[in-house]
Amino acid sequence: MEDAKPSVTKANPTQAETASKQSVAQKSEKNMDEAVKISIIIPTNAYFMSGLRDFTMNIVRNMTGFSEQWAFRFQSVVDELVNNAIEFGSATGKDVTITFVSRKGKSIEIFVADTGTGPTKKTAQEMTATVEQGKHIDPTKMTSLRGRGLAQIVANWTDVLEFKDNPEGGLTIHVVKYLEEGEQL
Repeated sequence: MEDAKPSVTKANPTQAETASKQSVAQKSEKNMDEAVKISIIIPTNAYFMSGLRDFTMNIVRNMTGFSEQWAFRFQSVVDELVNNAIEFGSATGKDVTITFVSRKGKSIEIFVADTGTGPTKKTAQEMTATVEQGKHIDPTKMTSLRGRGLAQIVANWTDVLEFKDNPEGGLTIHVVKYLEEGEQL
């Protein structure tokens, strides 16, 4: 049995059809300006960090308008946030949720949520205080390799860094970087 082939007839578009196509094109353009939200859930295992680094690079390069330098910086920001959530915020066998919100030519937001089942229990208020203290430490005088990520990397490379206590336990860290002149492609 032969497959039926559709018959195609070309016709000159009417004014209504042309207007409709223009309206669809305008809506598509408008949708490109809206936020794109992508969430990823990973188990508490550093094994998945390599794929997350690649994903971060691609999101920042292709969906935000930030330069390649900023894409590399955001790899470090996401690394720091997710590694902290894996190490301190979620117990083995639990998850960490990473959400990217991209607004092309405007900003990128990242949310990292842990379960609060990890070995270190801190509130949003305690984390905010810890970061504020770390901002005033001269990084050239730090003798430890640990403890500089949130205050020295994340806080310096984002415009917003905030912590929120999750109702079911754990923390969500929220960072935002706004695209400014000189930071774009």
